[in-house]
Amino acid sequence: MATVKLERLTSIDAQLRLLAPRKVSEDDKLVEYDALLLDRFLDILQSLHGEDIRETVQELYEHAAEYERTRDPKKLEELGNMITSLDAGDSIVVTKSFAHMLNLGNLAEEVQIAYRRRIKKVKKGDFLDESSATTESDIEETLRRLVVDMKKSPQEVFDTLKNQTVDLVLTAHPTQSVRRSLLQKHGRIRDCLAQLYAKDITPDDKQELDEALQREIQAAFRTDEIRRTQPTPQDEMRAGMSYFHETIWKGVPKFLRRLDTALKNIGINERVPYNAPLIQFSSWMGGDRDGNPRVTPEVTRDVCLLARMMAANMYFSQIEDLMFELSMWRCSDELRARAEELHRFSKRDAKHYIEFWKKIPPNEPYRVILSDVRDKLYNTRERARHLLTNVVSDIPEETIFTHTDEFLEPLELCYRSLCACGDRPIADGSLLDFMRQVSTFGLSFVKLDIRQESDRHTDVMDAITRHLEIGSYRDWPEDKRQEWLLSELQGKRPLFGSDLPKTEEISDVLDTFHVISELPSDSFGAYIISMATAPSDVLAVELLQRECHIKEPLRVVPLFEKLADLEAAPAALARLFSVEWYKNRINGKQEVMIGYSDSGKDAGRLSAAWQLYKVQEELIKVAKEFGVKLTMFHGRGGTVGRGGGPTHLAILSQPPDTIHGSLRVTVQGEVIEQSFGEEHLCFRTLQRYTAATLEHGMHPPISPKPEWRALLDEMAVVATKEYRSIVFQEPRFVEYFRLATPELEYGRMNIGSRPSKRKPSGGIESLRAIPWIFAWTQTRFHLPVWLGFGAAFKHVLGKDIRNFNMLREMYNMWPFFRVTIDLLEMVFAKGDPTMVALYDKLLVSEELQPFGERLRHDYEETQHLLLEVAGHKDLLEADPYLKQRLRLRDPYITALNVCQVYTLKRIRDPDYHVTVRPHLSKEIMESNKPAAELVKLNPTSEYAPGLEDTLILTMKGIAAGMQNTG
Repeated sequence: MATVKLERLTSIDAQLRLLAPRKVSEDDKLVEYDALLLDRFLDILQSLHGEDIRETVQELYEHAAEYERTRDPKKLEELGNMITSLDAGDSIVVTKSFAHMLNLGNLAEEVQIAYRRRIKKVKKGDFLDESSATTESDIEETLRRLVVDMKKSPQEVFDTLKNQTVDLVLTAHPTQSVRRSLLQKHGRIRDCLAQLYAKDITPDDKQELDEALQREIQAAFRTDEIRRTQPTPQDEMRAGMSYFHETIWKGVPKFLRRLDTALKNIGINERVPYNAPLIQFSSWMGGDRDGNPRVTPEVTRDVCLLARMMAANMYFSQIEDLMFELSMWRCSDELRARAEELHRFSKRDAKHYIEFWKKIPPNEPYRVILSDVRDKLYNTRERARHLLTNVVSDIPEETIFTHTDEFLEPLELCYRSLCACGDRPIADGSLLDFMRQVSTFGLSFVKLDIRQESDRHTDVMDAITRHLEIGSYRDWPEDKRQEWLLSELQGKRPLFGSDLPKTEEISDVLDTFHVISELPSDSFGAYIISMATAPSDVLAVELLQRECHIKEPLRVVPLFEKLADLEAAPAALARLFSVEWYKNRINGKQEVMIGYSDSGKDAGRLSAAWQLYKVQEELIKVAKEFGVKLTMFHGRGGTVGRGGGPTHLAILSQPPDTIHGSLRVTVQGEVIEQSFGEEHLCFRTLQRYTAATLEHGMHPPISPKPEWRALLDEMAVVATKEYRSIVFQEPRFVEYFRLATPELEYGRMNIGSRPSKRKPSGGIESLRAIPWIFAWTQTRFHLPVWLGFGAAFKHVLGKDIRNFNMLREMYNMWPFFRVTIDLLEMVFAKGDPTMVALYDKLLVSEELQPFGERLRHDYEETQHLLLEVAGHKDLLEADPYLKQRLRLRDPYITALNVCQVYTLKRIRDPDYHVTVRPHLSKEIMESNKPAAELVKLNPTSEYAPGLEDTLILTMKGIAAGMQNTG
């Protein structure tokens, strides 16, 4: 490594210390971690690209840090002039450096959080990180609180816990903007950094770790951050499954073991039953076809078979360890009889196994039983592989596992036998862990949900009724549709044959049902209907399942998203439950999904959050009237604008009685990495969901007072009116949005397999919720989150000043309102109206400038009112940890924002000319020109050399800095 000039190193360290002048607590090592990673990175940058580039990066950083301290807009323009004078290759290197430094900053934060958790100094009331919570508590703490503070009996707690279910649904929503190759390198950087600060480290260890750290930082910097091709749904599914391999697979038994310990500490001397459905996993990857033409029936078949193959492989890789462990000869008579029978019929030798390939002697009965399990797992895996590659397999079905029960049966036999022979401690070791894995993941790994838009089913029904010459289903009123669907559901005759005229879209819907009927039923979870409005939407899917011979029909789940649909949902559910046939079909259980993203885009965050709260209360009431147990499925995004936010708080702020021990929630895009990217994160996620669900059920939050409801109702009406008057009714809004944000350029990031619009033409309505939020997050304006709040506050305070005290009371006493306000405050802490003004100045046409000014004025006013209501002088004053971390992050984001806005100006305005200074990056290797080569990575760009890559790198960097993409 090139030697470092001491004063330059001190300068960046000093800048960091100026930004975060005080340690937040004794265990605060964040600035130290940050400085170490930056120092190592700048050394690497210098050795690769020379001293001039390093100095340029430091100079830009110092300017950005200066702006953060003074908020002087002139500093932004100075930064802009420095950035635009770089040539194409240098521009990419510099932008890549800032994005990389932000990622390193995030890794330093994660190590700091893990460190503080380890030394148990987490005080309640800290917003430890955006994905944490003010009431964050581990499972032991929750159980103790329930028993000691809330006077619940340990047995009552145990019984509730055994019967609760949290189903985490991983979705491939295109918000994970970091490539998988980089995520793995980031994980290794995190590990090296944590180990470097371990207490018992020797000088040699330290040197080797430091070298490994530098190697990983360099490898990450040398990896192309940009996806050059759009991922397919299969790619998304493989990426999702990698988390199971890396952390979730081992994380589940580890967490359940901790749960056993926590129960022991409150006096329960029993373990959580291995088949208690405490944690379940589902997936939308390859099943969610709503607006994504790339998810075809073939894709659905592929991902199901791939998941089965992966699951069998994971079990197979563990079974030999279990065989080594269970070497005992004492066993129950029941097990001995089975082992002898298997021994008689077993084949000679199995040379394709690494261990235990010779015939196992009968005096090792557990191994005999497990070797049969191993054979079946091998065949199960190979059969899935054959079906995946050749569509057929010559492995007979009787030699594989087709149901989880068949797989569990021999394991239960071993468990019972060990316990009967006095070997319970052995039974409760790896065997119990293995059984818990089998019980959680089954043979399908995850259950795949299918999601389709209601209109597509209507098209199929319409084709059928026209073919039968009984009219047009599409034109029929709801009553007539229901009457016809029910008569068909109660009848026996087939509805259509192969002569049904089909368009491509209709074939696609029917083929999906055929795929469901061909694959094992445990591969699937729910069939979700988006844009569902009426009972006929649900009945149509029931009829199609019957027509396509699905032996075990999927449960049908209506999804209510838009504000009007949410308002109409309770009545729609009541009408559905009134249908006698349907009531008998569901066996007293129904699931309903509520969408946070589209409701927020439709009405603004305040009205959407309040409507979602009320609709849950109403739906539960309807279900109770009809004697149905309702499970709410929460479709939350990663960002606040799409319903994201701290898990623990989000659950505890739900209305009383709405969770009742069964919770289903989506884990989307970049949130998957934040929840499961590392073992300790996975453990924390499982703990957080389990603890919060248990607490919500046993100690529900208070119901809001009638006067709080009335006030919030009034505020929501004003907020919706204000939001819609700007977003939907202001004729210049769409033009302003497209000019002031990088929305038009978003698609170039290739971060998901879905198109960014539902329909290629059209305005805000057709834009998906993710790019809508993404674009505003990039410019740090966050408009969809705060718009409407200010008008609502102003209205109720102007009407009666006493409302101010009521808002304070709501903030202090009602978890739902507090969470709503606190999340808004966090978003304001990440915003920057001065930066937004720069985007407007450079990108927005003259006549639209006053419109932007008006919006910025609203932003400032809303922030001021919000702080008054929360009783805070400054943003995040109640949360010094998050405040410190945002301050350290801000200079990098500022540099990237300035780079982004000037790059957009160059892309969009052909008359905008800049003077480029000479090339800086040193051509280190004679034949190799590193910076110039970077430009060639994107030879097909229609823009001037380097601009598109620079722009995409700024988008990825800002997304990493905001820690919420969409």
